[in-house]
Amino acid sequence: MPELPEVEVTRLSFAKDIQGAGVLAARLGKPLRWPLGCDVAQLVGRQVRSVQRRGKYLLIEMSQGWLLVHLGMSGSLRFAQELPPSGVYDHFELVTTLGTLRLNDPRRFGAVVYVDNLTDPQAHKLLGRLGMEPLSDAFDLRQFQAGLGQRKAAIKQVLLAGDVVVGVGNIYASEALFLAGIRPTISAADLSKPRVARLQVAIRDVLARAVEKGGSTLRDFSSADGQTGYFQLEAMVYGRAELPCKACGSTIKMIRQGQRSTFYCPSCQKR
Repeated sequence: MPELPEVEVTRLSFAKDIQGAGVLAARLGKPLRWPLGCDVAQLVGRQVRSVQRRGKYLLIEMSQGWLLVHLGMSGSLRFAQELPPSGVYDHFELVTTLGTLRLNDPRRFGAVVYVDNLTDPQAHKLLGRLGMEPLSDAFDLRQFQAGLGQRKAAIKQVLLAGDVVVGVGNIYASEALFLAGIRPTISAADLSKPRVARLQVAIRDVLARAVEKGGSTLRDFSSADGQTGYFQLEAMVYGRAELPCKACGSTIKMIRQGQRSTFYCPSCQKR
């Protein structure tokens, strides 16, 4: 599943190139997770003003309205002046004066939703409960500590929930907890202020490095210009069960939390 770094890498790979483009044609394929919310033909003639991100959503600002794009479990975007003919897994397409933007999604868990503005009830439903942006100045330590202090669940599960801080998915939660020296099973409410501060720094560091490396390509992720990511090659614990810890040599362990795999070092993350 594309996580926040992969979505940000996707945004960076086409946002400047599509800015100012006029929409010449638009096409919908098979139904995605939610309805588009307008007649696709209504998008023709509008201009792309910017491409922003909120959590794992790409927000495409048009001269009238917004497109909220989610990549789901297996989705990816491509943007180029010329693309091959659309295939069976290509479910949304904007043909513009600067190139074609296409959503490919084999499992169809992704979505493209049109809203008139970001205060629209549908936009609020999708975006309103998202937590703080970890790569922005909005990631406030006091608010982070207060949010964790109200949650008795395991810290890994709280990070994945996305309502305290958004976008720390499975790969990056394991990596950030390792960097902060925190065991993933400890209750979020039991973390002291110094440990929360270390975790905040670790989350920022891990996500920023992941963006710099182009995200993680575990199966088939690539950015809108076709580039794959390399962060997975630097992983300290994720996907390394039964291998020696790169820091201390202890054996990396894997457990299941909420049907997701969690990786940690029992020596570096004692509690």
